[in-house]
Amino acid sequence: MNSAQATPSSDKAQAGPMFESKTSDQAPSLDGTERMEVSMGPHHPSTHGVFRMDVELEGETVVKLKPVFGYLHRNHEKIAEGTSYLGSMPYTDRLDYFNSMTNNWAYALSVEKLAGIEVPERAEYIRVITAELSRLQNHVCLIGFLVQDMGALGTPLMYAFRERERILDLFESLTGARMMCNYMRFGGCRCDVTPAWLRQAHQVTEAFPRFLDEFEALLSENEVLLSRSQGVGALGQDLAIAAGVTGPMLRATGVNYDLRKADAYGIYNRFNFRVPLGSHGDVFDRYMIRILEMRESIAILRQAIRDIPDGDYVHPKAKLRGFKPPMGEAYGRIEAPKGELGFYLISDGSPKPYRFKVRPPSFINLTILEDMCLGQTVADAVIILGSVDIVLGEVDR
Repeated sequence: MNSAQATPSSDKAQAGPMFESKTSDQAPSLDGTERMEVSMGPHHPSTHGVFRMDVELEGETVVKLKPVFGYLHRNHEKIAEGTSYLGSMPYTDRLDYFNSMTNNWAYALSVEKLAGIEVPERAEYIRVITAELSRLQNHVCLIGFLVQDMGALGTPLMYAFRERERILDLFESLTGARMMCNYMRFGGCRCDVTPAWLRQAHQVTEAFPRFLDEFEALLSENEVLLSRSQGVGALGQDLAIAAGVTGPMLRATGVNYDLRKADAYGIYNRFNFRVPLGSHGDVFDRYMIRILEMRESIAILRQAIRDIPDGDYVHPKAKLRGFKPPMGEAYGRIEAPKGELGFYLISDGSPKPYRFKVRPPSFINLTILEDMCLGQTVADAVIILGSVDIVLGEVDR
């Protein structure tokens, strides 16, 4: 359904309990069915955080939907304008708290563009390795959450979290933290990887395909998953492009756009990997794109771990204390697991950014939720939301 067909969102959103419903004041439909307004959230488990959907229904069919967020707002961008450039690095961990490594990288890339800082070759390889490990654990957990929303009683999710734990063990041994890693630095990384760490990363990478084969055999031909996902929540290419949708959501519609190819930031132009594309843009395509992207991440990891060179893990001339980039502006972006994550910075020559703006994929991808849900059932709306892959720390900055 395109944007011209989308029903305008209701302006009657009020804070409410988990489920709050009332009969709409509008006239009943032609078949006599009364419209009902249902507030799902802000604490309903299927909303993936403190988030609410105000849904108007005819029977069980969605005729209007308004996403309501802001419950978790933490003033991230304004806080960053009152602290040093380096002091904002730990705050980026709290955006997509599933993927602090990629958050760090996007911000570091923006500052490096602003100040003209070079990154040593070894540090670039380390960044690729940590980013693709992040992509693996993000995608596998998203699939676990999605099938749980469909009614699976925890087994796929527990399998997903088992694999995630192995990756978080790697992050903990490298950075001292499992989730809030605070690892990247302007001009490189906070510390170097050891040969033992690389061996462990290699073992995790080589074990992942077997798990992925078993995971896909469990799910991809499952009758419930197929019936609940195929033809549900379809998104067209034109609307996806017009709305600024990126990442797996966009590629599921068949649009070949991946910043690792389009921008070739870092050293991604050195690796051989494909960009999986869907054809229908429905929930099943969004599921399958993430399965295929994990296989490509494994291919990238094998190449990066094999080819990582010796050398500096941070540029020896990179200043961390008293850092004052020249006056100017810069926008750095990466292909984060959820889509294009970018940071726009304006420097006035002081130790603090004059303007700090985040381009979060979760927030932007969420804006077309109503378009995907119109005409679907209320149970399908839960699945469609789950397939978007949002994290509220990134939506409510």
